[in-house]
Amino acid sequence: MKVADLGCSVGPNALLLISNVINIVDTVCTRLNHELPTFQFYLNDLFENDFNTTFKSLPDFYTKVLQEKRCRSGSCFINATPGSFYGRLFPSNSINLFHSSNSLHWLSQDPLLGSSLNKGHCHIVSTSPPEVYKAYLTQFQQDFKLFLKLRSEELVSGGAMALLFLGNQENPRITGWELISLILNEMFLEGLIEEEKMDSFNIPVYEPTVEEIRHVIEEEGSFFIQQLEILVLPWDKGLSEWSDDSSLDGSIKAELMAKHVRAIMEPLLSTKFGEEVITEVSMRYQKKVVQLMQVEKEKLEFATLMISLTKNA
Repeated sequence: MKVADLGCSVGPNALLLISNVINIVDTVCTRLNHELPTFQFYLNDLFENDFNTTFKSLPDFYTKVLQEKRCRSGSCFINATPGSFYGRLFPSNSINLFHSSNSLHWLSQDPLLGSSLNKGHCHIVSTSPPEVYKAYLTQFQQDFKLFLKLRSEELVSGGAMALLFLGNQENPRITGWELISLILNEMFLEGLIEEEKMDSFNIPVYEPTVEEIRHVIEEEGSFFIQQLEILVLPWDKGLSEWSDDSSLDGSIKAELMAKHVRAIMEPLLSTKFGEEVITEVSMRYQKKVVQLMQVEKEKLEFATLMISLTKNA
């Protein structure tokens, strides 16, 4: 059974999918009285990803899998496949299952490159003209359609995909990306960010609606939708080590959210504006989250699209 995790990143979560797949298949095989298959897992991310850190954790991972007797010795193989998932990654008809979590909302390129449509901002904000939204949507449609086409070529007949990424619940709300844009605009107006750098930077992320996703899948035509749902959660969900997030006060929650955003955005922001900017953005992000939650009583939520697809015959 060949499984590929697209956008695996690095750290403990990079091996979580492997453990989950083995557990699920083991349960099914036990129920059907079938022998567990040999697994081949491919971890995919961009060339810059630190695969070596993940590889260093493999000996302990293999030991744990064997101790729990979920896999026989020599029946689970793990490899890295660096490259963009907006390009071909595997031979034709070679993969049984594709998985991707928190990756496909990232676009292949800046949708406003060289444009002054959204001057002073680096993402869609409430005051952005309709053309900005359209540019982001068009880029997403092109990227996701290409992604579906490429994966259909690489999947075996009847192969499947499980995709999770940020979406839009179509309710008016501020997004984390918009908050970052507002902070950078504020710093630009204060003279802390150069105009040239601000005008040439856009966050290449788009959160599609359920209908926008459905339209692209049906138009591309390679896949049958088994499940398409949207899950709405608070911004701070799962960001703490405490079992009861409600026990944390607003300032601690805001601090955790700011750290989470910094981990995501630091490579982009530090490369464009310098390392000193990311610290200031993080501090302001934390203060604004506290203000939104405690003063303005804003309901801070994010939506995750959960999609299960099978390849059409």
